[in-house]
Amino acid sequence: MSSTADQGDLTARATIRNAALRLFAERGHDAVTVREIAGAAGVSPGLVVHHFGSKDGLRAAVDDYAARAFDALFSMDARELAQMMATENLSSMAEVFARAFPHGSPLPAYLRRLLLTNDPTGAALFGRWHTLTRDLLDSMTEHGVARPAGDPAVRAAFLLVNDLALILLRNQIAAAIGIDPLTPEGVTRWAKEVTAVYAKGAFVNPPGPEPS
Repeated sequence: MSSTADQGDLTARATIRNAALRLFAERGHDAVTVREIAGAAGVSPGLVVHHFGSKDGLRAAVDDYAARAFDALFSMDARELAQMMATENLSSMAEVFARAFPHGSPLPAYLRRLLLTNDPTGAALFGRWHTLTRDLLDSMTEHGVARPAGDPAVRAAFLLVNDLALILLRNQIAAAIGIDPLTPEGVTRWAKEVTAVYAKGAFVNPPGPEPS
């Protein structure tokens, strides 16, 4: 059984990790000092070192925490995920993501940094999510709710990139459409148009030449 001191120790560790996560998401790992993290967490720099050994150790802890949080979204298998998306009328994984990380969470901004800097943690996440997206498409095709893909790897990557665009270009999209796309209202508006494009297409074939 954990003692009260142990529980306080764990609470301090989580507080430091969460402060580091927010600062890393805002400014990047290299731009943040241990002293700044300690100040944001309301602890001494020595306590940060006590818990994590160094800033690199703290970064590893933040990466592990973020990766587990993101992967928890995909903890069910592809068949279960396909059923959930159909049952709850979800058009994309972006909606699942938006529901899991409400407005104000630093995790979307942290994921953006991981992906845009080709951080190994971000690269590993993208690889796992691409595999899951491909499995999801296979399951949806099997259930007759998705058309067979000519190139399943490319289609899975295309759909995944479309979903991640809400995170990577969140601020730019918000400025363009007048609403944060990761708020409940924003993702509903986004999903409506995405569903129309996926189900009906965005373009029409040009008319053929007039018969001579």
